[in-house]
Amino acid sequence: MKLERATIAEMLLDRLGDEHLGTRTRDRDWTWDETVRESAARGALAASLRREGPFHIGVLLENVPEFLFWLGGAALSGAAIVGINPTRRGAELEAEIRYVDCQLIVTDADGMAKLKGLDLGLTDDRFVLVDDPAYPATIDAHRVAQPVADPSIDESTLMLLLFTSGTTGMSKAVRCSQGRLARLAYANSAKYGHVREDVDYCCMPLFHGNALMALWAPALANGATVCLPAARKFSASGFLPDVKYFGATFFTYVGKALSYLMATPEKSDDIDNTLVRGFGTEASPEDQVEFVRRFGARLMEGYGSSEGAGSVTLDPEAPEGALGRPAHDEIAVVNPDTRVECARAQLDEHGRVLNPDEAIGEMIDKGGAKRFEGYYKNEQAVADRIKHGWYWTGDLGYIDEAGFIYFAGRKGDWIRVDGENTSALMIERIIRRHPKVVATGVYAIPDPQSGDQVMAAIEVADLSDFDPAEFASFLGAQDDLGTKSAPRFVRVSTNLPVTGSNKVLKRELQAQLWRCDEPVYRWEGRGEPVYVPMAEDGKRDLEAQFEASGRQRFLGA
Repeated sequence: MKLERATIAEMLLDRLGDEHLGTRTRDRDWTWDETVRESAARGALAASLRREGPFHIGVLLENVPEFLFWLGGAALSGAAIVGINPTRRGAELEAEIRYVDCQLIVTDADGMAKLKGLDLGLTDDRFVLVDDPAYPATIDAHRVAQPVADPSIDESTLMLLLFTSGTTGMSKAVRCSQGRLARLAYANSAKYGHVREDVDYCCMPLFHGNALMALWAPALANGATVCLPAARKFSASGFLPDVKYFGATFFTYVGKALSYLMATPEKSDDIDNTLVRGFGTEASPEDQVEFVRRFGARLMEGYGSSEGAGSVTLDPEAPEGALGRPAHDEIAVVNPDTRVECARAQLDEHGRVLNPDEAIGEMIDKGGAKRFEGYYKNEQAVADRIKHGWYWTGDLGYIDEAGFIYFAGRKGDWIRVDGENTSALMIERIIRRHPKVVATGVYAIPDPQSGDQVMAAIEVADLSDFDPAEFASFLGAQDDLGTKSAPRFVRVSTNLPVTGSNKVLKRELQAQLWRCDEPVYRWEGRGEPVYVPMAEDGKRDLEAQFEASGRQRFLGA
């Protein structure tokens, strides 16, 4: 690899004259030289439309070449790209766009339909439609003979505002400078083996850090090829056809997307593909093993977030479920109340933590405060992350006696049942072993008397194929499912709500409790689980118990 550059703008300009394929779709290819020139034209257009105030450009597009070109254009012109989640709607979408002070929005006709009727504080000339018939001529008018970077750009220039997933709370906009993204490009290249010969299949959404930090930036650093899905977003059925068409060697994923892929019918020639490796987070151990068997490519599970990365070093000797080893001495798991480092986790033969109250705590980086670039216009959220000079991830974890570190879920995933703590993530991993469960989300709901109960929402292909007795029997046979961890309520769906990055939207499910139009089953009796359907009178009786105990406030509206 060439000498490392300090900014994304410099990295792009290094690609001028590079005739290696840079961007590919099913319809058209662009070399890296062409990709940079397309980016420069968008950058020039953005500069011509710039006004006073933050130079923030909202992009409301699926995974299409225009997203990549505007990403490059922003880097060259000194603008920051705000990836707008296309799954957002109404007031939530309006609030997010207004919050990040976009002075320009790049979208298409589908995107404009989502924005119709919203008060965004923008006049009509502040929208650029990439499928407008006049758009190609507009771009041609801003082409330059020799692309250059705005002279004001340096490492500190804001490059991205990345909305957090919002699985357990409202999204925040993470700041990412050109310098940070460039450093990640080189670090991830070394960590995950990126090379120029790679063909990177970008099926995760481009408005999220997964695609930008783990795929696009390393591809830019190495001059590898970025390929975009025919469906313009992740498609389980379209994944392998795209991989074979492009000859893809690398891809990124999140756990739920991988579970959808593994739920597709297996074919005898699945193994006949060019994939070498993939990188992602939160895939179940069973899906990881099955993916390697079925597709023959190595999966590298990592840990990180839009706010920070580099906490874990991969180790081929890591046991199943472990992320690897702490990357340096400043990574620790501590009790968030006392700030005392947690005891090492004692594991049984199933990998279950025998001392969760002592071993599981919040993962922190004692030196991370220097690397975290903050949230946009949210000082309270920054203060929640940076305390006592440490960076607090908001994630649970534990370190075993051999020094391997494990992810135990988000801080909001800690469920306390009868005075004992249990991890929603661990329960989810167990439920995902069931062959008919495509995806699941586990979360706490209030108990009528005190504390929490465990509720699981599961996604299956066909509601009529769900057998509550068989599911109860399956759970009872799982040796590593503690008695306090078995779900007392099970919601069955064929389409769980997800974030734009394909993570189950647990805050929405949690707010609904058992009040939904989908089947909900309740554990009844003692001993082995027996699930019975909750009828409307059963739901009313349960809510009457809350009223009788004075806890109806926990039920919400």
